[in-house]
Amino acid sequence: MLTEAEAASPLARRPYDLRHAGVSFWPSSGVNPMECARRAGHTIAVLFRVYAKVLAQTQGQANRRIEAALREWNEPE
Repeated sequence: MLTEAEAASPLARRPYDLRHAGVSFWPSSGVNPMECARRAGHTIAVLFRVYAKVLAQTQGQANRRIEAALREWNEPE
């Protein structure tokens, strides 16, 4: 149940807007796309097609994680 202020917000105009915002947030937060698709009830193809812009924005985040993992991997013990 939304509060009166939440229900009056532009984001809550339609329930789909809230769902889209939530599903958009998951991959941008680093959640695996397969898990995002499963939770949203989409196929991975639908997730990639509908949320391609969000997924493209996570490329920099992915690159930083890979670089950090490689640095850790290469550190002498």
